[in-house]
Amino acid sequence: MHHPRKSLVAAAFASIYVIWGSTYLAIQIAIESCPPLVMAGFRFLISGLVVWGVFRVRGTVVTTLKDWRDAAIVGALLLSLGNGGVSFGEQWLPSGTTALLIAMVPVWVALAGWATGISSKPGGRAWAGLALGITGVCLLFNPFESGGSATDRAGFYSIMVAALSWTAGSLYSRKAKSTIPVLLKVAMQMICGGALLLIMGGATGEFARFHPSSITHRSLTAFVYLILFGSWLGFTAYVWLLEVCHPAQVATYAFVNPVVAVFLGWLIAGEQLTPRTVAAAAVIVCGVCLVVFASPSAPARTTTTKA
Repeated sequence: MHHPRKSLVAAAFASIYVIWGSTYLAIQIAIESCPPLVMAGFRFLISGLVVWGVFRVRGTVVTTLKDWRDAAIVGALLLSLGNGGVSFGEQWLPSGTTALLIAMVPVWVALAGWATGISSKPGGRAWAGLALGITGVCLLFNPFESGGSATDRAGFYSIMVAALSWTAGSLYSRKAKSTIPVLLKVAMQMICGGALLLIMGGATGEFARFHPSSITHRSLTAFVYLILFGSWLGFTAYVWLLEVCHPAQVATYAFVNPVVAVFLGWLIAGEQLTPRTVAAAAVIVCGVCLVVFASPSAPARTTTTKA
């Protein structure tokens, strides 16, 4: 078996750790002058069409109606409701807070997988991780506490919908069997998810607020970054790592990303880093860590949500 150079492996891990951790801040910057659903829709549609075009030029596009059906379902759950919910919620919530709430996805996947019979019953460490994760979320954000604004609650609920949609999409993706290449499958998911996001943006009136001439250089730079680095480079590094490393090692992104996101939000965007946020981050990351290493195969399959 060919063993890749350690420097390449280190660079790939740095990509999924730092790049995927930075996408939360990039999303927040991108939606400063562009409606969130429209922004996310164009991001994924462009990303998917380019990858699809590469396969098309190479003459390797052979798909079935079932492939497109599965791509539409997964794309709707992971990207339209999942990433779309994140983009929508970040209108009100800081990027670091959003990342910590989304970090709970591996926990929900482990619990929902057991409830639906897709995976085995969580063991003691997984249950402890689940309890820690929920405790951390409650410590981080209680939408019913005194002083919580309606917009804070709207942001919180949007992120919760996104997390639950990602959970459902991850479980469905694990059951949907296909022989097409992973990158082609993800391209199809991005095309379907991006198209649905644009439809959702139109239905909610976002196109009436979408004025290309008013998009700032700052937002445009973040948008391009999300395509080039978040959707292409980051996911390519992830797919390659799954081929050369143990899935449990790759799954460590789940508790590194939120730490990176919180740090970047504080460093670049000036987001408030309170003792409560630090404590909640520590509790959530510990909980996710327990779940990841208690069931190493499950969390790694959720990563298409980061495309």
